[in-house]
Amino acid sequence: MRRAFIRASAALAAIGLAAKAAQATPASAGKGGRIKVVYQLSEGIDQAVRAMGNLRNHLNGAPDTKLVVVAFGYGVDFLVEGAKDSRGNAFEAPVGALAASGVEFRVCRNTLNARKIAESSLLMEAKVVPAGVVEIARLQAEEGYVYIKP
Repeated sequence: MRRAFIRASAALAAIGLAAKAAQATPASAGKGGRIKVVYQLSEGIDQAVRAMGNLRNHLNGAPDTKLVVVAFGYGVDFLVEGAKDSRGNAFEAPVGALAASGVEFRVCRNTLNARKIAESSLLMEAKVVPAGVVEIARLQAEEGYVYIKP
């Protein structure tokens, strides 16, 4: 009787572990589905330069990945028309090329309001969302995105 109890307990534990593992696996990574990644940009131009390289490398290594960049705080600066890196290189062309490859750029309206940046001054590839941090949380919780902060 004791062996039967131990076997039954072990079987139930195995089922529980399998169910927990299935829940822990991001929806975007399972069963051959398209992996979805959200990049957080909040630190300014230097972070944006790093991110541009990361995004290109990501697409080169895994071209079917769905990539979304969410910018808030000083992370929005590279998406303002005329923005340049420390070497004087503009962001319009690299952002346009990434957008043409399917990368989406989302900008926090709260940041725009707080920093008095007009939506009309953003690059055309930028889509405004109500709150950047809320958008990141929503993408992770509801749509199965994995998170990267370059």
